[in-house]
Amino acid sequence: MFKFDCIVVGAGHAGIEASIAASRLGLKVLLTTLNIENIGLMPCNPAVGGPAKSNLVREIDALGGVMGELADGTYLQLKTLNSSKGPAVRALRAQSDKREYRAFARKYIEREENITLKQTQIVDLIVENNTIKGAIDELGIEYYAPVVILTTGTSLDGRIYVGLKSYPSGRLGERSAIGLSDALRKLDLKIRKLKTGTPARVDGRTIDYSKLELHPGDEIVDNMPRFFSFKPNRPIRKQYPCYLTKTNELTHQIIRENLCYSPLYQGLIKGVGPRYCPSIEDKVVRFSHNPSHHIFIEPEGKDTYEVYIQGFSSSLPIEAQFKMIHSLPGLERASVIKPAYAVEYDSVCALEADCGLMTKKVKGLFLAGQINGTSGYEEAAAQGLVAGINAKNYLNNKDYIDLNRSNSYIGTLIDDLITKDIDEPYRMLTSRSEYRLILRQDNADLRLSEIGYREGLVKESDILRKRFKEEKIEEELLKLKNFKIQPTKENTEILSKYNQNIDTAINALNFLKRPNTNYSILKELGYSSNIDTQDTYMIRDIQEAAEIKIKYEGYIKRQSDLIENQSKTDNIKIPDDIDYEKIKQISTESKEKLIKIRPKTIGQALRIGGVKPADVSVLMVLIEQHRAVLK
Repeated sequence: MFKFDCIVVGAGHAGIEASIAASRLGLKVLLTTLNIENIGLMPCNPAVGGPAKSNLVREIDALGGVMGELADGTYLQLKTLNSSKGPAVRALRAQSDKREYRAFARKYIEREENITLKQTQIVDLIVENNTIKGAIDELGIEYYAPVVILTTGTSLDGRIYVGLKSYPSGRLGERSAIGLSDALRKLDLKIRKLKTGTPARVDGRTIDYSKLELHPGDEIVDNMPRFFSFKPNRPIRKQYPCYLTKTNELTHQIIRENLCYSPLYQGLIKGVGPRYCPSIEDKVVRFSHNPSHHIFIEPEGKDTYEVYIQGFSSSLPIEAQFKMIHSLPGLERASVIKPAYAVEYDSVCALEADCGLMTKKVKGLFLAGQINGTSGYEEAAAQGLVAGINAKNYLNNKDYIDLNRSNSYIGTLIDDLITKDIDEPYRMLTSRSEYRLILRQDNADLRLSEIGYREGLVKESDILRKRFKEEKIEEELLKLKNFKIQPTKENTEILSKYNQNIDTAINALNFLKRPNTNYSILKELGYSSNIDTQDTYMIRDIQEAAEIKIKYEGYIKRQSDLIENQSKTDNIKIPDDIDYEKIKQISTESKEKLIKIRPKTIGQALRIGGVKPADVSVLMVLIEQHRAVLK
């Protein structure tokens, strides 16, 4: 008999975080995967981060997860998106070396003494009295554990489509996971079909780059790139460029002529695809007024000529794909290495899970990643980390990790999943967070490292580093307040270069409140932070944190007030044994939603689509009356 504390099914980005977190928290973990060579595989775009997603990666790092370190250790290019906009929407993106990322991820897994790695397919679950007991693989071997975390990605009953041809597969070249969907249905979990896709890969040697627009990475200032991880000593690597081409009328004509061979438009694919990452045929049909669409040409690795065509995913026949690719400027003679394809797969309706990602119907069974209906490596990794931490908390009869809408994008992601009946692959967006000015990528460590430390994942050295940074930010604000800029002739000349002027003395803090001012100007005016550390990255981060705090003080205060008001309803717990059927004052529609989702707090109930605020008010009164009776 094989006994473990926790079984993690799947070794993608969710499985990596779940297994490593559980292992580092002291659990004996069995990690199973269909193909041991594909741990940490990036089957779609080999990149990490981007708008909202970079917030997730930095939060993962702040809590003690590993995705930030993996991205920092394998990047081909680092680029800050929306750099000219406010800090709430700035986003770091790393184009990754696909092979190196996979090797790095496997190294992280294999150096964890508490993880046992097995290449096998889990086909059934062992459940007694609505409690998980273990899992069974395709050879009939039984593995016992009080916790099972499913991170199956697109493999769950997956089926690939290229034109009207299809075959079982979770990803190109990998088999489909058959059997586990039926096991979940037997547990009365709601299963739904979703769809995603990926573009073709081409031979970079057959591309005419002279016809493409160059897109380099960030210009590195003072040899200090931006990184995902808050840890020191991040690796400095050579940066590689990406390129841009565009579709044209010929491309669109080829697509329109081949829609009759599209499995999506012919009704063969029933699953709903991601709204914010549509196939190229979807773009052409839905945005027919657009004469062209941007297509990025991105390297898959420094030691391979395989190139990724971002924005060109498709499920059209291979012959049509050849014509489409050859219609793109610069790719007229491109040789296709791998075709584009669509994949349809099973997922579990995330309403089946609670705020800790454990299923409500089966204790000890956790779900993380695309099985919950999300898309993206970052969303998957975030859920995997939460599931791994909560596996330990569940076994210790402790409360789940305290992540919510007011302190993290991860909390927002999970709250959206378990309160909204989402029928398409969910992607994290900055617009999904009502507190995005506070939940920035730059301050994830300040927001979450103490939580990660309490949970046992953040190391002593890392929490001390965070506390040092926090202390120095406050000292920096005081220094800025005490430094006076005098209206001398020399200062006037410096300020005039930046269209600034002062009539009377002003302190540096108030000066930074002005638009188009920054530390570079202050330095010319004689200001020096004199932060007592040799870590230049730390100095930069402290100065940036102070500047953001100064410039956005009013906005941050308003959002803090909103959070305080929201916390009042989020702190009102709804009894687990409440019987909504017996509450006559609540409308039928609200009652159905409340019974289906069973929110833990009043705040959560208010965010459920279809639940009327008036009905929640009735619920609050009844809870207060119940408390009064108990007293």
